[in-house]
Amino acid sequence: MNGSASISRRDFLKLGGVGLFGLFLPRFKSMADIANVFITPSQQGRVTDATIKIHKSPSFDDEIINIYWRDIVLPLTGIAISDDPSAYNRVWYQVNGVGYAYSGSIQPVKTMLNDPVVQLPKINNLAEVTVPFTDARAYPNKSAEARYRFYYETTHWVDEVVADHERNLWYRVNDDKFETFQYVPANHMRLIPEGELSLLSPEVPAELKRIEVHLNQQLVIAYEADRPVYMTRASTGGSFNNGIFATPSGRHITFHKRPSAHMAAGNLASNGFDLPGVPWVSYITESGVAFHGTFWHNDFGSPRSHGCINVSCQAAKWLYRWTQPVVPPDVKYRFLDYGTRVDVVE
Repeated sequence: MNGSASISRRDFLKLGGVGLFGLFLPRFKSMADIANVFITPSQQGRVTDATIKIHKSPSFDDEIINIYWRDIVLPLTGIAISDDPSAYNRVWYQVNGVGYAYSGSIQPVKTMLNDPVVQLPKINNLAEVTVPFTDARAYPNKSAEARYRFYYETTHWVDEVVADHERNLWYRVNDDKFETFQYVPANHMRLIPEGELSLLSPEVPAELKRIEVHLNQQLVIAYEADRPVYMTRASTGGSFNNGIFATPSGRHITFHKRPSAHMAAGNLASNGFDLPGVPWVSYITESGVAFHGTFWHNDFGSPRSHGCINVSCQAAKWLYRWTQPVVPPDVKYRFLDYGTRVDVVE
């Protein structure tokens, strides 16, 4: 491990696996710079795999000093780069100052409680989960059936505020796929202000914006004319025991966008999925291939999706805001015959 040496361009690309940021190469010169910015006293990590092993150093070969299970929330106290130059993701998190966890199995999270609103400003209100996870219940009651678990930075449509018998406030979430309702403690979500949904770089003509997805490098780069303005690691389509789900090469456009989508398909026992609140979805094919935020892993840099282009939730939000068409704040989706150009190349 090298905690103080300067970061090469190659290592910096590996840092896309941190999941905390898109990549702007000139900002950081050392691991200390990155740790100071992104590992704050309130930084936590949620285990996304069935189990995760904590090693004495940032290496799978070193001694295991602890094991944690899915959805356990751990304090993150540092970032380290492993000594394995062949690994596609060399980023490890220091956990509670005593051991290291592989970053691909940790979702960076925080616990931020909110002041609920008593009256919603609109009929459709986009909200984001601001705690590591919260159970969405069938009724506004802590003892009601938990229908889903909503995770940090997932987005959901809220249409009502309800008080329970103890005067605790709950937001009613309208499920966009199954047309059902769930209830979430209102202080676990924040209503997203309109300013966070406005178009980025509005002064740049739409025809000068384009995105490249590099499958071999698992890299997404956004350009304004010929100038790269944003870059992030990705996970594109992979192979599973029930088939190959390749991300289609060629030229596409972001013709269909929605800030939240309940994605579900297949048998959960055989690589199926049921994911409410997938954030910042920008579709590029009619079959459903899209850029979107990812909360079920943080292992960017290797193909592992069902065809979509998995990026961090922050990166997906940036791409969503930067591309055409623009989706109004209280509109659930836009499906048009134009969009920002996307070239998927080997």
